[in-house]
Amino acid sequence: MNKHTIITSIAIIVIVIPFAYSASSIVGVQQLEYRWDNPGEFSFFGMLNGGEVEFCNANPFWVGFERFEISAFYQSDHLGSFSVQPLTINPYSSVIEEGIFASEERQAAQHIFMTFDFEFNGGNIRLDPNEFIVTISADTPILGIVPYSTTTQMSGFEFDKIMNAENLSCN
Repeated sequence: MNKHTIITSIAIIVIVIPFAYSASSIVGVQQLEYRWDNPGEFSFFGMLNGGEVEFCNANPFWVGFERFEISAFYQSDHLGSFSVQPLTINPYSSVIEEGIFASEERQAAQHIFMTFDFEFNGGNIRLDPNEFIVTISADTPILGIVPYSTTTQMSGFEFDKIMNAENLSCN
């Protein structure tokens, strides 16, 4: 092999690796499983006071994100967001990470969260659960500089079931 072929091959590898890592993180974050750190004990009111989330990476490659945010809305009003800071998860493993809840309307969020916790545990319906929406956003910048975000929207009831899951693929 001549010198130019070796230099070109090394340059291609150096260029491809960061793009491959970014692509794997984007795909991996979309397949990431998560639940509250104590299976079966999730409550929206508990999330409002902070807590820990277990993330499961069932992929054969590392998955990382810069920010993972769970935002709650009732009747299109933003109640607050639970955020987890940057994290990289090894292949076929799980990790528990602490999050912080922030809200401008904390008292309103407390009332609404307690009401939905009661409803989702079999209590009387006082607020319309169809108007309680949760969005999950994960920021996975491409090459660490180009912003890229994956967002999933679901009902509060679906989110409650996910967070109370007994088993993840990593267990």
